[in-house]
Amino acid sequence: MRAIVASRDVELTAVCTTRKESAEESAAKFGAKLAFADYHEMLACPDIEAVAVVLRVPAHYQVTMDALNAGKHVFTEWPLGKTRAEAVEMRDLAEARDLRHMVGLQARANPAIVYARDLVADGYVGEVMACHVSVARGGILNWPSDRSWQKDASLGANTLTIAHGHTIDALRFIAGDFSSVSAVVSSQARQWLETDTQRYVDVTSPDNVLVSGRLASGAVASVYVSAIPFKAYGYGMEIYGREGTLVATSDNTPQLEVVRLRGARAGDSGLQDLPVPAEYVKAPAGTPEKEPWNVAEMYVRFAGAIRNGTGCEPDFNTAVDLHRLVDAIVESSDQGRAVEL
Repeated sequence: MRAIVASRDVELTAVCTTRKESAEESAAKFGAKLAFADYHEMLACPDIEAVAVVLRVPAHYQVTMDALNAGKHVFTEWPLGKTRAEAVEMRDLAEARDLRHMVGLQARANPAIVYARDLVADGYVGEVMACHVSVARGGILNWPSDRSWQKDASLGANTLTIAHGHTIDALRFIAGDFSSVSAVVSSQARQWLETDTQRYVDVTSPDNVLVSGRLASGAVASVYVSAIPFKAYGYGMEIYGREGTLVATSDNTPQLEVVRLRGARAGDSGLQDLPVPAEYVKAPAGTPEKEPWNVAEMYVRFAGAIRNGTGCEPDFNTAVDLHRLVDAIVESSDQGRAVEL
């Protein structure tokens, strides 16, 4: 919401929640003209050109499909669907209706991540030989009851799909897609304590994901993403090439935070800060940092695609590809073997 309000390219016309009272409160807080408690009524409004689906993952499919069938351009959060099959259906309908579609993989709009991709493409590190990414986030043991629904792996919102999904997508955005993966997907904490109800709930969602594999370029890559009980250290990505090294770090996963980029080439005494050039920043001045900033970068792209009738990136095709990679990682873990992509 803060990204939309700060945007020069979109106008917040309406909000919809499940209760009229909260919808009206949100509309008043953020300056929307209209408030709805039934999204079907919102989709029928001719003043609305595009819809943002920012609901719990199990609700993404139906609302996105209804929005597309209503002729609206759609921005849906990641994961696009509970399953790849749902994602494929949404992608196919969006393209059949010739509507613009974007998925919330906003690490791809993080200015430092975009700059890192261009540096690699321009030969800063030379031939990429090896990559390693790691993320540790807190909160493995205790959750409030309004978040504990994520305990069920079948609902599609967990460490594998969200923290790991965003993180591995940023790596493949910079260094290229995987050609094969070997993986361990594990649920180390089999119960969570609901902090408000003080009851324990059984957990099937994974909290530790280890992936090793080879990129299409031939480089080797490893990814470790975990939810840990205490003192999470954040995010780090290392890319090693024949001619240089790039390192990206932040306090959280790259879709949520400002990322620090450092690099070194042969002959340098050590890693040096690589400031992001101003032309990589598209979000308007005044956009709050961290979570809203990268979302605001996405809305610049989304609005431009709608205005110009062009595609935008990342779109539902990007989401389908990432769903396919996540499925391959699960298959590798379940079967104890490498999986080719």
